[in-house]
Amino acid sequence: MSQEFSPLIKPEELMLLKRTTKLVIVDARSGQGAKEKYTAEHIEGALHVDLDHDLAHVKPDPSQGGRHPLPELDKFSKVLTHLGISPQSHVIIYDDKSGANAAARFWWMLKSVGHEKVQVLDGGLSAALKAGLPLSAKEEIPATTEVYPAKKWLLPLVDINEVEKASHNSDFLIIDVRENDRYKGEREPIDLIAGHIPGAINAPYLNNLDANGFYLSPQELKNNYSKIIGDTKPENIIVHCGSGVTACHTILAMASAGIEIPKLYVGSWSEWSRSGKPIAKGNKN
Repeated sequence: MSQEFSPLIKPEELMLLKRTTKLVIVDARSGQGAKEKYTAEHIEGALHVDLDHDLAHVKPDPSQGGRHPLPELDKFSKVLTHLGISPQSHVIIYDDKSGANAAARFWWMLKSVGHEKVQVLDGGLSAALKAGLPLSAKEEIPATTEVYPAKKWLLPLVDINEVEKASHNSDFLIIDVRENDRYKGEREPIDLIAGHIPGAINAPYLNNLDANGFYLSPQELKNNYSKIIGDTKPENIIVHCGSGVTACHTILAMASAGIEIPKLYVGSWSEWSRSGKPIAKGNKN
């Protein structure tokens, strides 16, 4: 996949861009107290988006789509419209997990409805603070815009049945981006059962980052993923995580490296582990 518009932006680049360009900056911190943290302090001008309410359609039973299924497109369209995002907007997204949480998920969703100018802040909020980006605690008012025309998900997706078929096919590559001890089934802090999808390999998303929480260079990422992918066809690569969120961190890394965007399994381990499907443990399948 060619990248005419980089999916990542450094804090110093954002600081310069803010002076000359009208931006929509989005704070995508998630988890307990995220909205309160945003209200107390955020990058000046940033609006808040909520993972559970805005970027997912959370259902009572995670066995049907996982913990963070994608929302209906009309709902996502309303979220974008509420944020004042039009198809022409230049959107910058950040979180406090080096992009590994909702920032990368929001980036994927915007790219998947055809949005061109969207970037994740490399290094996240902590990098912005170190770079001296101005912060604010004031209420931010989004711009008024027409309804965002989100018609279909354009990036490739797979469901649980397609993943099961792929797990038996050596032509396919299933990449599990969770931490290695979760993949091996030694620890499972969120879902009910530990382990991994049979046939999946482990490539933890944290390997996308350097010691300071920044993404590795595009060339380093390309070298790393070329070794992982080998000669697997792009359309046969599936990426998943726990609930379809941090998988987007790896997809963003691959896009930054100029690698064609692979398929996302949104249901991920949170769906698979509740489905009665086979479960593997350890580093061997």
